[in-house]
Amino acid sequence: MMSDRPAPFPQPYDRAYEQMLEKVRYDGAYPTREKAEEAVRLVLAGLGRQLTGDERVELAARLPFEAARILTAQIPDPQPLTGWAFVKDLATRAGASQATTRWDTGSVFAAVAACAGPDLITRILRQLPSGYALLFGRAELTPAA
Repeated sequence: MMSDRPAPFPQPYDRAYEQMLEKVRYDGAYPTREKAEEAVRLVLAGLGRQLTGDERVELAARLPFEAARILTAQIPDPQPLTGWAFVKDLATRAGASQATTRWDTGSVFAAVAACAGPDLITRILRQLPSGYALLFGRAELTPAA
């Protein structure tokens, strides 16, 4: 429900962000909320380095405030990474295995997709290089020859 009243100043951890962290914690089977939040911060920052244009703005508008802040604090890379290179880059940054980072990415992207909705995710996947559809839990679509 939309209101004409201005929104109150967002708290660092508003209810929507808390719910997002709980979804990631539950879906990813993380032992603590802190572990889930580490994954959220890592993956959203990485996505912020890949995403540009209207899709970036629209995704930020649909995410909880704190999640949007993490995403938009990043400067997009001029050369976006493929999905596999994205996971490798995050693993290197986190000092974690690629398997763990792939799990983190899928867990966070499931929560992002829940906020964004299927139409926006489809537009985001069209913008990004190959390999991201699987990270979002979708089949990788390739153009017909």
